[in-house]
Amino acid sequence: MPVAVVTDSTAYLPPELLAAHRPTVVPLTVVLNGVEGLEGVETFPADATRALSGRRVSVSTSRPAPEQFAATYRRLLDDGAEGIVSVHLSAELSGTVEAARLAAADIGDRVAVVDSRSCGMGTGFPAVAAATAAASGADLSGVRDAAHDAIARTTVFFYVDTLEFLRRGGRINAASALLGTALSVKPIMHMPDGAIVLKDRVRTASRGVARLVDLAVEAAGDADVDLALHHLAAPQRAEALREALAARLGDRLHDTYVSEAGAVVAAHAGPGLACVVVHRRPGPLR
Repeated sequence: MPVAVVTDSTAYLPPELLAAHRPTVVPLTVVLNGVEGLEGVETFPADATRALSGRRVSVSTSRPAPEQFAATYRRLLDDGAEGIVSVHLSAELSGTVEAARLAAADIGDRVAVVDSRSCGMGTGFPAVAAATAAASGADLSGVRDAAHDAIARTTVFFYVDTLEFLRRGGRINAASALLGTALSVKPIMHMPDGAIVLKDRVRTASRGVARLVDLAVEAAGDADVDLALHHLAAPQRAEALREALAARLGDRLHDTYVSEAGAVVAAHAGPGLACVVVHRRPGPLR
């Protein structure tokens, strides 16, 4: 059995990529008004959106326990995996990477843990790259390097209607939230080095979509690209992004994946999220 790839539920891999690459997905936990549920198993985006629309809202998320990762790693190794590369959302946003590393330390050097410094398909594209390398016969080091290479070629930008949910969840500080909401402007965020940082501000949601398109095209540069578009209760924004980016990128755009983000991101970003993940394909060898 080749090197196995593990990721977490916040990678939001679309069904076709899950079916093609078959990574093992460890879910995070979402707590909505006191009710716990595993993301993507028991709790879904609509559940979080409904909870967030209430007047009294109690929403939180928690990482998988190290024991969950350890059990997953042992099962895969017992099933014949030569090694495991475990790719997870940014350590700046969650203790998931730490939990995975604690589990890996108990098992030994057959497990390599990778911090994607991102979330959503910012984690998903590196996980897919790792799985592709594993399927081609790469060893543990080669699979890990494929994930790191994909991280370097992946950029995330997202628009939110308000920074209040990110502030409540501790993903940004109060000063950033105040800056983002001053004069009722709409914030656009990015994730340099894995932290959520204010990138730009616009006046309306439509200008937010237009600015995301400009930023994505800039991030693509001259490369051929794949895109992932996430939204939260805002499919029309994702569709507007898809159409505009297809027109701007032309033949350089290969695969596009459109999906609603999961309950963990919903809890921290709030309804109205529109996100674009740009994955630059490797250039030809010279």
